[in-house]
Amino acid sequence: MSKKVLIVEDTEDIRESMKLLIQMQGFEAVVARDGFEGVRLAAEEHPDLILMDLALPGMDGIDATREIRSRPETESTPILGVSAYSERFGADAMEAGCDEVISKTAFFDSYVPTLQKYLNNHSQPSPAR
Repeated sequence: MSKKVLIVEDTEDIRESMKLLIQMQGFEAVVARDGFEGVRLAAEEHPDLILMDLALPGMDGIDATREIRSRPETESTPILGVSAYSERFGADAMEAGCDEVISKTAFFDSYVPTLQKYLNNHSQPSPAR
């Protein structure tokens, strides 16, 4: 069975690019357009990895991460914070429960090793928070 990645991203072009890159690596991609939808889909879809945009309308990625971490069924799902403003949001995102925060540029430049890092080692528990 293919590993599943939840993409939480409000910008359509970026969301579709991430989806295509993930599918090209043989993984299933599920998309959410905002934090509320991301929290809902994380609980419903049980993804193996969540790519969380941190600057979202409504419920931002930091609050969505906190909500996902507060639920037993998703508390250990790896969450990678992805933002054009990673320096601005990085510390708050890590405190909220992201496993790592990278810039969108870094993600697109190195998406294969990033996906491999989290999806090939998913059986290992996330570090304690």
